[in-house]
Amino acid sequence: MWAIQLPLNKPSSVNNASLFRSFLLGWLFFASFICKAQDAIITGIVLDENQIPLSGVNIASNNEGTSTDESGYYLLRITAEVKTTVSFTHIGHKEVVLEDLVLTTNETFEFNPVMKTDAIQIAGVSVSPSGDKRVDGITTIAPEIVRNIPGANTGVENILKLLPGVSFNNELSTQYNVRGGNFDENLVYVNGIQVYRPFLVRSAQQEGLSFVNSDMVTDVSFSSGGFQAKYGDKMSSVLDISYKEPADFGLRVQGSLLGASSTLETISKDKKWTTLTGVRYRDNSLFVNSQQTNTNFNPSFLDLQNFMTYRFSKKFHFSFLGSYAINNYENEPLNRQTNFGTINEPRALIIFYEGQENNRYENALGAIKADFFVNKNTKMDVAASIYHTQEEEFSDIIASYELGDIDTNLANPSLGEVTTSRGVGSQQSRARNHLDALIFNLNHQGRYQKNGNALEWGARFTHEDFRDQLREAEFLDSAGFFIRPPNPEFINNQPEEPFEGDIEPFESVRATNFTKTNRLAGFLQYSKQTLWRNHDVYFNIGFRLQHWILSGDGFERNAQTLFSPRAQFAIKPDWKSDILFRLAIGSYQQPPLYRELRDLTGNINPEVRAQKSIHYVLGSEYSFNLWDRPFTLMGEAYYKDLRDVNPFTIEDVRIRYAAQNNAVAYAAGFDFRLNGAFVPGTESWVSLGFLRTEENIDGRGYISRPTDQRFKLAVLFQDYVPNIPSLRMYLNLVYQTGVPGGSPSNADPYDFQNRLRDYRRADLGISYIFADGKTSHPKGHWLHKIKELSAGFEIFNMFNNQNSITNTFVRDIDTQQQFAVPNFLTSRVFNLKFALRL
Repeated sequence: MWAIQLPLNKPSSVNNASLFRSFLLGWLFFASFICKAQDAIITGIVLDENQIPLSGVNIASNNEGTSTDESGYYLLRITAEVKTTVSFTHIGHKEVVLEDLVLTTNETFEFNPVMKTDAIQIAGVSVSPSGDKRVDGITTIAPEIVRNIPGANTGVENILKLLPGVSFNNELSTQYNVRGGNFDENLVYVNGIQVYRPFLVRSAQQEGLSFVNSDMVTDVSFSSGGFQAKYGDKMSSVLDISYKEPADFGLRVQGSLLGASSTLETISKDKKWTTLTGVRYRDNSLFVNSQQTNTNFNPSFLDLQNFMTYRFSKKFHFSFLGSYAINNYENEPLNRQTNFGTINEPRALIIFYEGQENNRYENALGAIKADFFVNKNTKMDVAASIYHTQEEEFSDIIASYELGDIDTNLANPSLGEVTTSRGVGSQQSRARNHLDALIFNLNHQGRYQKNGNALEWGARFTHEDFRDQLREAEFLDSAGFFIRPPNPEFINNQPEEPFEGDIEPFESVRATNFTKTNRLAGFLQYSKQTLWRNHDVYFNIGFRLQHWILSGDGFERNAQTLFSPRAQFAIKPDWKSDILFRLAIGSYQQPPLYRELRDLTGNINPEVRAQKSIHYVLGSEYSFNLWDRPFTLMGEAYYKDLRDVNPFTIEDVRIRYAAQNNAVAYAAGFDFRLNGAFVPGTESWVSLGFLRTEENIDGRGYISRPTDQRFKLAVLFQDYVPNIPSLRMYLNLVYQTGVPGGSPSNADPYDFQNRLRDYRRADLGISYIFADGKTSHPKGHWLHKIKELSAGFEIFNMFNNQNSITNTFVRDIDTQQQFAVPNFLTSRVFNLKFALRL
């Protein structure tokens, strides 16, 4: 009926027009600071074919030159805004040549060449802030952007939500929807290891930290659809993260009003052993206290990650990835008032709470990986990982509410207060939920590459063991009597005839589930890059094969075999214009994980099959010069045909499935992104997307899915003051049309297709850079030993827009009319931060 944790925002006077004017004025103001410098920097680590750093490598560009140090590190200043050739030479290795390199003013480009015994020529590579063209349709994001761009949840997911096709209207959550899919349809890998999230989290303010530690990241790759067979069996997207291997000792410390983090990098004297360790702590009180519900909030989000590598020899490397995270969530809500309705009929919902929540989510991941460099053309690896999570939800909340009319007379001292009650009632919610899950993965992958041909293969065994106990109940009391569930056995004609049955909760879930799943999957794919009539051509064809078996207490074993072929084709015509075309077609079949097997009553349906989706993706990538600076325009049109769909509902971040394959659906749309140096020496972009996704449940006709986010506009903008280039500005703007607002409990979704209000948000960050990798200070200077130092502030939800994520449905006892009361997200919040790297 209505929720317990209900956020608050103060009314905003900023409408769409004023928001647009503010953005336009801000854009013109910052654009006025554009200036031109002369230099750019190329830096990185030079490796041999066995991934060992090379020292003494000569690097030359025109009249400039340098060499790598003992750790293989180099830094070279080159002329910006013009084509440059950079060569890497070393005794015993063939020359590496990077031609037609174009960097913007003040840009730092990271290039890590691998020097082999065979000559390698990288010709015609136009490097711009958007990166190289990717024939496989993968988007790459610079780690610096991930760390610098402001957001309520900074990190990789914060940046993904600024890409077209990626959305979720809750800034406290690190989860995201991609092209009409939900959170469970996204693959996430860290160094080739699949990572998971807690399963019982139902509110974004309970999430805490993302698994990905941004300070440890060296490479971010993302695909929103049409990805290759090697990436797995999810239906929407893949996020592929690489953690870095340190080349020197380093210590990075960050702090803000939202928490703190520290990252330590070490390397042994013989360069064989490296460690990367990160510790993070987060406190969401700053955001939660800005919401509508007054509460005693005591969260504690902490995680520890470690990535270690050891090079036994040039042909054998070993690595370990470990993570431990604990979320203690204690919340004692006190009261809330939400004004809603229209100008002619304003209303208010007032709630007084008793009780508290005590939730705990504890999980750990351990993974080992061995890399074998068989020869210069062949690489194989074997990896094993174990993920264990223990989750508890204990809550007892009594909420007494009053629904009434409010005073709108500006002359009255009671302005905004309730004058007439239209309904009173109370709700008692109780939960005692326990989940214990263990997931084991054993994986092998290999790659053979020669003369533009590449053959890749892999096999994976997965064992999942879930033990779940659900005990939830919700009692509704209205005007002194309990409301019984709308089930046939409770139909009566009270008060004429007394009903003598027991008091029953309006909603209840009581189930104990023990399930085990064994999955055996493999893939094989072949790719080739060649010339056809002077046109660069690339194609990839592959397939995935999976057999999975479900077993558990109380039901018979269920098994299913899946075959998923996929193909990609790309061509770069021999034209004067620098343009690339891509086409991808593939089958994506997603076998159910535990949560997809559990229906609304908490019971397991073992007959649930894999959901199926066929992707059709047509894209292009066009690079050009504008204002003597490089830009790239990327566009994709897509259509997803979905079969055997398992319908779901979303309340905040909690997904509940029907646990039936009783629907068909589709998702169609287009995405555009203009990426480039709007200001010299920076990277910015503008994203535009349109999506339509609908489902047909039991043949009743098509209705919007809960993720039907029609229109999206996002801007990421970076700038600096010309006379004070160390003063930087980071801005992200998001506008999205509203998604369906859900329906009351036990209601038919076909009767509730109203949408939430449009989502508008602007986050601004201002930082002063005291030191970074582009500058050095003489001995005796206080910044001499500091590699990076910055300090600044952030303003979240700068225009104080009232955004909502769900509705609370409240019934007027007199008219029996139900009102959708919006649950508002965070209001304007101010934050201070600093970052230090030694």
